[in-house]
Amino acid sequence: MYFSPKKRVRFEFFISKRSLKSVVKGKKNTRPIIRISIISIALAIIVNLITIAVVTGFKQEIRKKISGFSAHFFIASAGEFSVFESVPIRKKQSFLPLLKADKEIKHVHPVGYKPVLFVSKDLEQHEILGAMMKGIDENFDWSFFQSHLIQGKIPNYNKEKNAILVSKRIADQMFFKVGDTVKAFFVKQRPTQRRFIVSGIYETGLLEFDEKTVLCHIEHVQELNDWGIRASIQVDDTLYQGIGLIVRARASGGNGNYRYDWGEGFEKNSGFVICPMKDTLIRVIVGDYEMQLNEPLENTTLPDTAYLQITIKGEKEALCRFVLDEENRVYRNFLDDTGNLFSIDAGDKELLFKHIPGKGTHSYYVGGFEVYIKDWEKLDEKEKELRTMIDFKPTPYGEMLSVMSIKKLQEQIFVWLDFLDINVAIIIILMILIGIINMGSALLVLILIRSHFIGVLKVLGANNVSIRKIFLIQAGYLILRGMFWGNLIGLTLCFLQEQFQIFTLNPEVYYLSSVPIELTFEHWFLINSGTLIVCLIALIIPSAIITKINPAKVVRMG
Repeated sequence: MYFSPKKRVRFEFFISKRSLKSVVKGKKNTRPIIRISIISIALAIIVNLITIAVVTGFKQEIRKKISGFSAHFFIASAGEFSVFESVPIRKKQSFLPLLKADKEIKHVHPVGYKPVLFVSKDLEQHEILGAMMKGIDENFDWSFFQSHLIQGKIPNYNKEKNAILVSKRIADQMFFKVGDTVKAFFVKQRPTQRRFIVSGIYETGLLEFDEKTVLCHIEHVQELNDWGIRASIQVDDTLYQGIGLIVRARASGGNGNYRYDWGEGFEKNSGFVICPMKDTLIRVIVGDYEMQLNEPLENTTLPDTAYLQITIKGEKEALCRFVLDEENRVYRNFLDDTGNLFSIDAGDKELLFKHIPGKGTHSYYVGGFEVYIKDWEKLDEKEKELRTMIDFKPTPYGEMLSVMSIKKLQEQIFVWLDFLDINVAIIIILMILIGIINMGSALLVLILIRSHFIGVLKVLGANNVSIRKIFLIQAGYLILRGMFWGNLIGLTLCFLQEQFQIFTLNPEVYYLSSVPIELTFEHWFLINSGTLIVCLIALIIPSAIITKINPAKVVRMG
């Protein structure tokens, strides 16, 4: 008997369909095996769907939280291995307009860090907590912290420069509440105290970050880190040879190797002696240098300018006869609380001094730039682009910058997340193997139990290939039936968890308070199509037993 390929396909599906009901119901001795095979496929789909959904959701939530603290890329001075200790760089960079114009980049903003010690509000027991102040500006993207804000409000740095955002963990340990004015101490050449107002309290569940991250305006970090140069002019308490006042420039920041311009170019002299005979305005520009006094300003720290205004009351041209106190120091009469306005008795005249310190150039420097991209999947590709644009290419200010990916900055966490992929692969392979073994067993039982049916088909002229297809089609139906129930149960469980967070987690261990769920159509399709295809291919081997069946024997036995 000969069938064309088209008719043969119809014949195979016809026979499969006609005998399918008896296959599903089965005999008493085959029914449990058929049901176990269907259940094993359903369980494989359920476990694989939940595994993929949980691991994908977990990785995505962790990535979101880590990116909220660290950003996808950090651009800083080359050679730095920690964002918390980066060398300051210029705030204005030539690559910033290019990054902001890039459609794949979501946001770019400057940041700076400064360690801080907080003192608790508890009057009975003073607690001290070390944390890290993260300085940001008015253009910071608050969406991440807004989604995790539990009390108060997000600081408005256009109006509230002293506002800070703290975590619930810090607030609980230090007894901080929204609206409290808190004390903060910073280590410089001399310990410095600042007061801040708690604007809001957030909680992300990432305890490693929550217990140390406090957000403030970047202006505080710039000033406390002594970035740039801050200059002032002071009058010494002692006289030069008993007759002249010593006017001296003071500076902080930079590299500490200062040069001074009193009006005739830079020199090393930080001061001079004066006995004012007329009203005078003294100006000094303070900069730093590496090797030579005449180094271009572009290659050094931005200089700062300070002033000292001297006004004379009385006989201006009279000699200075200064009044000294018991310790032979020049007596000063302070005229305000700042100490910048005072007078000195010089005998026949009175000298009125007004300090006008420089504003400092710290605002022109930042610790680095955080860069956020829109698509995480393009992280590696975008890193290559940024490195090509920025890495180790001197800026107009002589700086050497480099780009650090979040995968490098938080390497331990991402290595841990990568291990989850290995666990997922193991689980999926094991579940598919279980399904293959059970389906293979069911198929062998079907073939052996229905050997008389196979013999009849062979007598009627069906070849081994057609008969194998008949049994594979029936096995495919059983697989699809198991997949249907597996998808129904698996997707229902995923939906319930996503909506109601039935299963919770310990955030101190897992960084999350509940089991996350994230299942894409691509993952769903790959799991289902992969299970069906792999199982059918694997069943080709046990179906080969059909070729060993002798039709004469089985028909005679039947």
